[in-house]
Amino acid sequence: MTVTQLSPLENYKVISGPIVMVVMDGLGLGEDGEQNGVYAAHTPTLDGLFQEKLFTSLKAHGTAVGLPSDADMGNSEVGHNALGAGRIFVQGAKLIDEALSRGDVFSGAAWQKIVECGESAGTVHFIGLVSDGNVHSNISQLFQLLDACAEAGIERVRVHALLDGRDVAQKSALDYIRPLEERLRALSVSGRDYRIASGGGRMVTTMDRYKADWSVVERGWRAHVLGEGRFFSSASEAVETFYREDSTMTDQYMAAFVVVEGETPVGTIEDGDAVVCFNFRGDRAIEISRAFDEEVFQEFDRVRRPDVFYAGIMEYDGDAHIPRNYLVEPPLIDATLGDYLCASGVTSYAISETQKFGHMTYFWNGNKSGYIDEGLELYEEVLSDRVTFDQRPWMKAAEITDKVIEQIEAGERKFIRLNYPNADMVGHTGVPLAVEIAVEAVDLCLARLLPAVEKAGGIVVISADHGNADCMWTEKGGKRLPMVAHTLNPVPCIIKDFSGQNDFVLTDLAERGLANVAATLCLLLGFNPPTDYEPSLLKLK
Repeated sequence: MTVTQLSPLENYKVISGPIVMVVMDGLGLGEDGEQNGVYAAHTPTLDGLFQEKLFTSLKAHGTAVGLPSDADMGNSEVGHNALGAGRIFVQGAKLIDEALSRGDVFSGAAWQKIVECGESAGTVHFIGLVSDGNVHSNISQLFQLLDACAEAGIERVRVHALLDGRDVAQKSALDYIRPLEERLRALSVSGRDYRIASGGGRMVTTMDRYKADWSVVERGWRAHVLGEGRFFSSASEAVETFYREDSTMTDQYMAAFVVVEGETPVGTIEDGDAVVCFNFRGDRAIEISRAFDEEVFQEFDRVRRPDVFYAGIMEYDGDAHIPRNYLVEPPLIDATLGDYLCASGVTSYAISETQKFGHMTYFWNGNKSGYIDEGLELYEEVLSDRVTFDQRPWMKAAEITDKVIEQIEAGERKFIRLNYPNADMVGHTGVPLAVEIAVEAVDLCLARLLPAVEKAGGIVVISADHGNADCMWTEKGGKRLPMVAHTLNPVPCIIKDFSGQNDFVLTDLAERGLANVAATLCLLLGFNPPTDYEPSLLKLK
């Protein structure tokens, strides 16, 4: 689609200050009660904002962000896609499910190459998150890929099983590992040999993102490729042992393990093999893909780089073309808000810390790396701490706020967007006190940010990409079970206009979702939104 300059909004009075978009990552609107970390936290700033006349709630999960059904939780990737694109695209699990059901996956050149490797006595390896969280992967899709390997006559398959405990219950690994082991045993007939070869918790093995900690990828490489790690006779034995040795152990932080016969790993990755990453979400699949794809690689010592055919289930970075081969075409997200604002000469600034920096740039811009127009845009990353987030729940919110206030005071950027990751990243730890502190840190930073926007005569839009901190636990049988996954709750959206130049009112929409935000930002900036965008939440009175 050709992106042209946006047309000016009739009767709009130009404001002196910037439009500031705040994404409170993982901060949803849940039921009042002590299980709700947003409700339980001391949040005088948010309490006041929730009383504003331009306050509403937005749907941030399921069909509103392109996922298969309203039983599917939202996530940061699809949430920022919707915020930045202004439209709803078929995403994640739904995209892969449709490609699998139509058979598109198995008719493409990449799958044919995988089959060729298997037919030539190579092993086919699958690396990915083994759960049904539907955020990064779905085990049902892995089962379909395994069945297809058997139907194609591939004799030797290995699975490198990353453990979740983040988008699903904290200690649910055996609920997925045991059925996977059973499925692999059932397929290991007629000369076939299908097994789990290695694994580990997602936060310490393989699934780093945004170059936050390459040692995570290195641990995965050593386990999956080299067969280095703690030895066990099966994946289920590994999980059971880690649980027994440390009662506080949760799946996402479980150490890397290697499955062996005697002292010999059952599934190292060798020349002539095929490797498939079956995670469909891009952020935590890019780095392991680079490790396989790149001939010149300096992030860690790979020891050896096997000559394999590597493919992702999707292309994870459309600009950098990572990986080179993939099974399913990603959604084409064009004509984003960033594209239109650059075409219209609007200066902008985007910032977050490492954990969500890519969300405010790559995902916001429709899964595209780099600047759209470096002459108009400035992106800034604040380096995240390398600790578990419950230890420093304030994260880098203060530093982000400092830099945004500097930009507001400089007066050179008309559109500013920032992400506070606290409620999401700390919400995933399941530590209630830390979650409440995380929410309070965001509230405190808003208390500093709002006066700066007011002094500049600007407008602030405050929302979120999905829920998380709004439910810290559930109860079953009188016991509290930590809730570390995203929620299905709506998210807040507050527009606070300090300019006094225009009289905006909420529009009467039957449904409001994240995709409505882009058109709203166009309006606040003085432009008519693109005609194919979801309608604005506001109108001029």
